[in-house]
Amino acid sequence: MTRALILDTETTGLDPATGDRVLEVAAIEVVNLMPTGRSFHRLINPERDVPPEATKVHSFTAAMLADKPLFAEILPELLDFLGDDPVIAHNAPFDFNFLDHEFDRCGTPRIDRSRMVDTLVMAKKRFPGLPNSLDALCRRFGIDLSARTTHNALLDVQLLGQVYLELMGGKQPGLELATSIGARSGLIATSGPTIRTPRPIVPSAEDLERHAAFVAKLKEPVWATIEEG
Repeated sequence: MTRALILDTETTGLDPATGDRVLEVAAIEVVNLMPTGRSFHRLINPERDVPPEATKVHSFTAAMLADKPLFAEILPELLDFLGDDPVIAHNAPFDFNFLDHEFDRCGTPRIDRSRMVDTLVMAKKRFPGLPNSLDALCRRFGIDLSARTTHNALLDVQLLGQVYLELMGGKQPGLELATSIGARSGLIATSGPTIRTPRPIVPSAEDLERHAAFVAKLKEPVWATIEEG
């Protein structure tokens, strides 16, 4: 079983070194590339103002976040959810840089960069020279973007989960379900080579009679030259 977490943050700005803070963090769990339904999502009081230009991106204001927990309060839950598994993000250094600063404020060791998986790097390798934003990748892979009117960390990780699946080869979600159903019905082996139960088609006497009548109307039908073996 291969477990990973797909993560996204929303922030008050672009640079934590100048005082910008995390105000939303979301992550979903994927096992063997497929979302399990487990997720983590918290809105956070950034302890500072939220500039209008940032609000235009994600729609959050300082007033909306005033009663939310501080980052230090949600950190234990976040660490528990992330565990020791790979953390996947789009333009991952941006999110990791913000988390680094938040972790430093809390006196907590940073997430090791060896765990970081950047889907933007993956996309650039697969589609060099093309736009590779999350929106662009969703459109390229035919993923529904209708709900993404503003940036939202929880929605973004759900979309990125679908993009990551495609970047990893596009394994169809229904394939495992079909395999499971096939295994239970005895049509597909759970291990070893695929087993298919023969289902010969046996024509009825009426079918044979109608076929013979049809062939009789043909001029020199090729079937007449084939000997039964």
